Amino acid sequence: MQIILLDKVVNLGNLGEIVRVKDGYARNFLIPSGRARRATATAKQEFEVKRAELEKAAAAKLAESQAVGEKLAGTTVKLTQKAGVDGRLFGSVTNADIAEELTKNGYQVVKAQIRMPNGPIKVVGDSTVSVALHTDVVVAITVSVYGETV
Repeated sequence: MQIILLDKVVNLGNLGEIVRVKDGYARNFLIPSGRARRATATAKQEFEVKRAELEKAAAAKLAESQAVGEKLAGTTVKLTQKAGVDGRLFGSVTNADIAEELTKNGYQVVKAQIRMPNGPIKVVGDSTVSVALHTDVVVAITVSVYGETV
């Protein structure tokens, strides 16, 4: 299926490009999330009319993400979890826990934006995770996990 991208999509293309993707990816994800539209003749004409305002909105979104990224860069999130004497956690620290703590600190972050390259944190100590605020803005933060002995 050919679609017009209404937003930048990682590993696919930029705003305004016409790309071919699998039907399910377009119908189930890109079109419902508002990131794309079917590439019909009328849709192409409507897109060209709206192109300037879509580019302006995308630039504003990027600028806002960069501003939040500058404030968020180098932030340390402190979490306390129950742990054994050897420093291993009972359970783990997930992206949802980190997003919740960042929200408490005043940042608007959802769990899907937290990138944990090594999976959930299962030991006491400091770990580095990434926060993807925008497709072009990825910020590294430190997560300090403290153990609470039972």
